[in-house]
Formats: sequence, structure tokens, C-alpha cells
Amino acid sequence: MRVGVLTGGGDCPGLNAVIRAVTKSLINHGQCEVLGIADGFEGLMEAQPRVKPLEWDQVSGILHMGGTVLGTSNSANPLRDEPTAEQVARNVRALGLDVVVAIGGDGTMSLAHGLAERAGFACVGVPKTIDNDIAYCERSFGFDTAVATATEALRRIESTGNSHHRVMIVETMGRHAGWLALESGIAGAADIILLPEIDYDLQSIAAVCRKREQRQRYTIICIGEGAKESGASLTVRERVEHSPDPVRLGGIGHVLRARLQPLLRSEVRTTVLGHVQRGGDPTPFDRVLATQFGHHAARLVLAGQFGHMVTLQSGRIGSVEIASVANTQRTIPEGHGLLTMARDIGISLGEPA
Repeated sequence: MRVGVLTGGGDCPGLNAVIRAVTKSLINHGQCEVLGIADGFEGLMEAQPRVKPLEWDQVSGILHMGGTVLGTSNSANPLRDEPTAEQVARNVRALGLDVVVAIGGDGTMSLAHGLAERAGFACVGVPKTIDNDIAYCERSFGFDTAVATATEALRRIESTGNSHHRVMIVETMGRHAGWLALESGIAGAADIILLPEIDYDLQSIAAVCRKREQRQRYTIICIGEGAKESGASLTVRERVEHSPDPVRLGGIGHVLRARLQPLLRSEVRTTVLGHVQRGGDPTPFDRVLATQFGHHAARLVLAGQFGHMVTLQSGRIGSVEIASVANTQRTIPEGHGLLTMARDIGISLGEPA
């Protein structure tokens, strides 16, 4: 078999661990030829596809590295028009690819599903996202590393917030799902955690901060980029034409600071963590999980189970149809145990009193 491998969407700690595991498993057990596709779907959208052979030695020594040795793109949209989709199909045929292992998030899975329907694109998916928002997957690689990074930032910011008696707002990534803000907020001892799933009440937040002004004299707020005030709209940073993800969020931390400052005596400051959450070496947990995912993807390839995505459910590695994952997201359900725990230990979720 000839198998292509690509990494799509934003970069994420653990991508290289997947590439390594997929390639070595296919070479070792399937006698397959593996081709790395450059820059996600972009490498298949041009008249001359950009690929390179992946040999055993080429994927050795990359397990611990952040980023992706293949490159990626979060703006490449092979479904933007019919000629582009047809070009991808022609390149796949010209390269003799039996299947493509697509490592990416919900956007990549949606594109893979669309190409399968429109161009007969055979694919095996591997879930990747620091947002942890892929449907039917309880934990994706990259999330643990991002939580660790955001938690460390919160703990560092707490010390300066305490010293200056400030309200410190820390904005994490997480467009429509608040898993990253929730887990890092809990681990980083945030006093207020604001999530995309729960519209926040400004007066309730101000009341918590005023109470803390009388006691601890500082407040730490962790807010996901997709959070919004009740009755308001999402805070859009920019729009990217032709991208599969045209709306880019960001800046809600600054919006909250401007709204909150007139209500408090304490100075309010905002830190936007941004891309630091996606970079750096993966944690040991993510290295192991990514390796497991890559190995299982290779097994799906060798078994001819195309159209499936590797998943983790109830602590077990398995697979689901990509069609069931495409164009959907895994958000925090009301009544989730972490929400209940947060409320019970006195963390405000910005809800009205």
C-alpha cells in the first residue's frame, strides 16, 4: 500500500509523535510506502503536489518535538470550489495513494468527510486539538500540554496579581468549547472561570471581585476566547476569506477588562496567552496518547477501515466513522462533574447570583 500522511489545522503538541507512530507501524507491519504531505491539504491542492517519502530514520528522534515536521495550514480549503476538489482527487490518483491519514481537529475531519463524498477521498482520521472539542473523543492529544501551559501561566500571574492587588484576566483558547479554560482554571486556582457554554453576568463577576477586594485583595479570572456576556455577541478578532474556519475569535479578555474596570477599585489587567498554548514539547501523557493514536490509525489502514477516525472513549482506544464527527463539536454539557465541583468549592462561573 501507498499511504499519505498530513497534518491539518493549527499546530499542536504531539503531532510528530503521531507521524512517527503511523509511519513506523506501517513500515514494520504492513510493508507500506509512506508519503508525507506538506502543509496539510494545501500540499494536495496545487498542480504539483508537495510530498516527500517518510522512511524509518526520518521519523526517528521526533517524538518529543512540538509542531509538525510536515508543516500545516489552517486556511487551506480543498472544498472551496469544484476545481480545487478535483485537483486534490487528481493528485491523490497520480501519487497512487490508497489512503490518506489526516491528523487534525474538527475542521480537518469535516474537510476529509467532504472530500470523501465529493472526490472519493479515502481517509483515516486522527483527532488533534488543544480545545479537546472533537465529538466522540473524550481526550485528544495536545490538550494535556495546553492545560499544563495555561496552568503555569495562571500560577505565575497569580503572584503578580497578589503583589499589586489586581484583578488579573487570563484569556485561553477555546472557541466554542471551554474544556481548556475549565481544566486550567481549576488547576491554576482561578477564582472565576468563564466558558463559551455559559454566558456570564457582568454584575455577578463584579460582586465576586468586590468581595475579594475586602479579603484576599486580588482576583484571578480565566476566560475562554469563545465566552461572552449575556446578550452580547462573540468577540471576533478577524475573518479569513475562503478558509474552512473563516471566523477567528480572540480579545474577549480585553472586552471584559474594559467592562469590569469602572465597577471596581482594583486595577484590572488582561493577558492573552495566544499561541504559546499550542507550542512547545508535548507532555509525557500526550506523547503516549499520540503514539497510541498513531499506532491505531496504522491498524485501521492495514485493516482497510477507511472513513474512520481513531478515538478514545471510556478510556479505550477505538474508532468512529468520520461522518459522525464532521461538522460537530464536543462542548461541556450542563451538569458535568467539573462544573458541579467548581461551584461547590466556590469558583464562580459568572452566573447570576
